[in-house]
Amino acid sequence: MKRFRTVVMDAVTHFNNDDGWAMASHVALSVLMALFPFMIFGTALASFLGAEAYAETASHLIFDTWPETIAAPISREVIEVLTVERGGLLTISVLAAAFFSANGVEALRVSLNRAYRVTETRAWYVTRAQSLGFVVVAVMVIISISFLLVLAPLALKLARQFAPWMGTLIAAVDNWRILVAATVLIIGLVFSHLWLPDGKRRLIDVLPGIGVTVIAWITGAMMFARYLQEFATYVSTYAGLASIMIALVFLYIVAAIFILGAEINAAILKARDRARRAQESAAAKVND
Repeated sequence: MKRFRTVVMDAVTHFNNDDGWAMASHVALSVLMALFPFMIFGTALASFLGAEAYAETASHLIFDTWPETIAAPISREVIEVLTVERGGLLTISVLAAAFFSANGVEALRVSLNRAYRVTETRAWYVTRAQSLGFVVVAVMVIISISFLLVLAPLALKLARQFAPWMGTLIAAVDNWRILVAATVLIIGLVFSHLWLPDGKRRLIDVLPGIGVTVIAWITGAMMFARYLQEFATYVSTYAGLASIMIALVFLYIVAAIFILGAEINAAILKARDRARRAQESAAAKVND
């Protein structure tokens, strides 16, 4: 229990002293600004590859894990953006969209470097290429899932016809969207903690913070949704900007939790290193 308190206090103190709240606002704004360029680039690439269901799939994967009151107005705007006809893939606007969507990844990298208490040593063009790679991989994952959507109804129909005894499992598969969105989110968190910040970490080193992040995200989303229903006056305060302000505040909360999860991982690694050095020192005294 003492070690647990030490880890929590170390994480919270470093988060507060190292501008964690300011970094959370930077991440929230960067992600919100990167959202539409990411969707535009993804739509162009999906159209080039023939993935017609990309827009619907991307909307579900991104917004199904958000509270409905926050996601609904933003997702409507996203769908409107995605239905606009655009030119070919290799145009200046689409390439610019890819570049600006990578800015959201760069914001995550900066916040993770601070949380893990490391200084970036890689060249800027290496990190920028990695961020663009993250964007392309994310788009390809969504495209792959959208292709599977075409086969899913047929597979479920055949399963109901030839395996009616699997009715409960088939009903669960029918509600695949939230499960898939949560799975993609967790995998994205793992990749972000392992590869975005400088240095090397093992999977076991990042799992505690990721677990805390997921649990806190679920709790925070439920509390914020309830707050919007009962107390918020964003519509009267911000008028036409209400949906954007609500999304920005929500992303600010999410970003703060994300950074705090990395702070917890860093604090655990620090505590392990301190315990290891203490054991080595004790062993050295015994040998002397």
